[in-house]
Amino acid sequence: MIEELRTFLAVAAAGNFSQVARKQEVAVSSVTRKIDALEAELGVKLLRRSSRLLQLTDAGEQFAISARRIVAELDDAKEALAEGQADPRGLLTVTAPTAFGQRYVTPAATRFLRQYPEIELELHLSDQQIDLAAQRVDVAVRVGALPDSDLVATRLAPMHRLVCASPDYLARHGRPAALTDLLNHRCLTVATTPAPVGMWSFAGVQGGRPLAVRGPLRTNDIEALQRAALDGLGIVHLASWLVCDMLVAGQLVQLFPDAVAPAVPTPSAIHAVRLPGRSHATKAQLFIAHLKKEFGEPAAWDLAVKGLRP
Repeated sequence: MIEELRTFLAVAAAGNFSQVARKQEVAVSSVTRKIDALEAELGVKLLRRSSRLLQLTDAGEQFAISARRIVAELDDAKEALAEGQADPRGLLTVTAPTAFGQRYVTPAATRFLRQYPEIELELHLSDQQIDLAAQRVDVAVRVGALPDSDLVATRLAPMHRLVCASPDYLARHGRPAALTDLLNHRCLTVATTPAPVGMWSFAGVQGGRPLAVRGPLRTNDIEALQRAALDGLGIVHLASWLVCDMLVAGQLVQLFPDAVAPAVPTPSAIHAVRLPGRSHATKAQLFIAHLKKEFGEPAAWDLAVKGLRP
């Protein structure tokens, strides 16, 4: 019955028999026979068919949910047996935020694949936070405050935000002497609501509440903020992992190096999360341990910034 389930799910996704038949390299009649056999076994119609349209019935919609789970659990069980008998192999699906993923996850993934050549890595870089169960993702790297969930979380590194500006901006507008002076400067801010935890917030300043800074640019893209700061447009409050290279190169200057974030119940950090109970856990744990080792403790980007201080 498992082949019938796979065929049913393929037809439901494709919306026609011909496409599935071409992919499986069989006749269309072979695909329709499998669907007919499955409907006969269940005693219900799963698909509503016409000459121009193929749709799931209400029963088909409900059954597809169970069918996906059954097929996935069988695939996971088969992979778990294989993983226990051989070197790590097979597909590992990972997601990470775009900017962090490009800078740190991708290079680490390349070295991971050299170490485990039998593993195939599918890496998705996106700033959208996806549902690991729905998308069949094994590991997600998350940057920021981590909400409560059933996911297994491993802390990879702390998250430090730094107040920075370009030498050109400071030459034209002066250097703020105190954190509250930021209220009178051109600050570049995020356009998302709510703002990321800890942004423009400092221990001992305004009770830890964010400063109501203003400036000429608001954007939902952190790399756009970085670019604008490099161009001298204003002051930014960005993660150390994002600005460390510019600080080392002298393109940005860190302001208030002793400033720290206020204590909050769920501080920002960099985590790797995975679903509990997945048979891919062996590969997922290997990859997470590799990331933690690659990033270092303290993280390499924080060490680079610390090395700039007198």
